[in-house]
Amino acid sequence: MPAERLHLVRHGEVHNPTRVLYGRLPNFRLSTAGRQMARAAAEHVRALDRPVGALVHSPLQRTRESAEPFVELFGIEPLVDERVIEPTNVFEGRRMKRALLNPLNWRHLLRPSVPSWGEPYAQVVARMDAAMTDAWNRTASGDVVVVSHQLPIWITHLHVEGEPLRHDPRNRRCALSSVTSFERDGDRWIEVAYAEPAATTGAVDVGAV
Repeated sequence: MPAERLHLVRHGEVHNPTRVLYGRLPNFRLSTAGRQMARAAAEHVRALDRPVGALVHSPLQRTRESAEPFVELFGIEPLVDERVIEPTNVFEGRRMKRALLNPLNWRHLLRPSVPSWGEPYAQVVARMDAAMTDAWNRTASGDVVVVSHQLPIWITHLHVEGEPLRHDPRNRRCALSSVTSFERDGDRWIEVAYAEPAATTGAVDVGAV
C-alpha cells in the first residue's frame, strides 16, 4: 500500500527576543512554549489514530526540534530535506517595521507577485511539490509528516487550491505548530484538513518570511 496522507506541520514558537526576521539564519531555536506547541502538534497527529510511515524536516534548528516529539511518539527516524526549507529573503536578520521605513529598501517591494524581496513563489511551489511527492512515493504505508515553515506551507495551500500565489503575509492561515493535511488524487494534491492544536495566545510570531 502507498502512503495515505501527508501532513505539513509548521514549527513551534522560536526564541527571538530581538524580533528579527530570522529566515535561514542559524541558531534560532524553539522557545519553551515552542517545544510545548511542537508536542501538541505531534499529539494531534497521534490522536488521528493513523500510522506514520515517514518523517521529514528542513535542515533548520527550529524544524529539527519541532520534529523531535514525532520521533518520540512514533519511534521513527527523520529525514532532512533541503527542499522544505524557509525561502530566502533580503530582509533576513532585520526588524521588518524598521527596515520598511528606510526608502533604500523600497525597491525590494516593487514586484510583490514574484516576490521581489525573496525566492520566487513559483520556485517554492516546485521544490515543495517535489519534496512532498518524493516522500509520498518512498513511503510504503502510513502517513507522511513534513515539518516545514509558514510560507512554504501556505504557498503550497494556495497552489493546491488554485488561488493566486500573491498574498498579504499578514493574512496567512498557518499558525505555529499548525497541521495542514493532503491526500493524492492521481498526480494532484487535495487538501483535506487544517488544524491548530497548539495554544498560541501571546506567542511571538514575527520571524517568518
